[in-house]
Amino acid sequence: MNKLFLLFFILLAVLSCKQPEARRPISVKSGSFINASVERNKKLYAKEKAQIEKIMSQHKDRNYIASESGFWYYYNTKVEIDSLETPKFGDIVNYNYNVKALNGSVIYSKENMKTQTYVMDREELFTGLREGLKLLKTGETATFLFPSQKAYGYYGDENKIGSNIPLICEVTVNSITQNQPE
Repeated sequence: MNKLFLLFFILLAVLSCKQPEARRPISVKSGSFINASVERNKKLYAKEKAQIEKIMSQHKDRNYIASESGFWYYYNTKVEIDSLETPKFGDIVNYNYNVKALNGSVIYSKENMKTQTYVMDREELFTGLREGLKLLKTGETATFLFPSQKAYGYYGDENKIGSNIPLICEVTVNSITQNQPE
């Protein structure tokens, strides 16, 4: 009887060491939401790009430049002095700018925005403006045409700029103070 009990106990121990089977998901999700979002964003970008290209075609006198970052700009005032540099990481940029809708209506004027000071890549600033400032030297003014993804994107600025609004910004760099290493 003891042998039978011992054999039963060993058999029970061996069977209980078996790995539990993994739970199966109730439903399998495909990438359909992500795929739909990607398609929606591609269509939005194509629509905004067409609007921007229409504006550029109406102003043949301006030398528009396509940035590597996905926006367009032209220089209102270009400084040809090679000794002046564009801002680098940590430099302090003093600038003025305005914000317009693609139809030209002013959203924020230079007077409303006042003079701004920005520590390059160390503070929050919408992507297009941050990348645009990196292209300018002291004394230069440029007009940038930003698709919404480079402006305030889906959320807007939660004030005057709504969701997915492409923008035109005219930016003047007043001064660049180089970062002093500590």
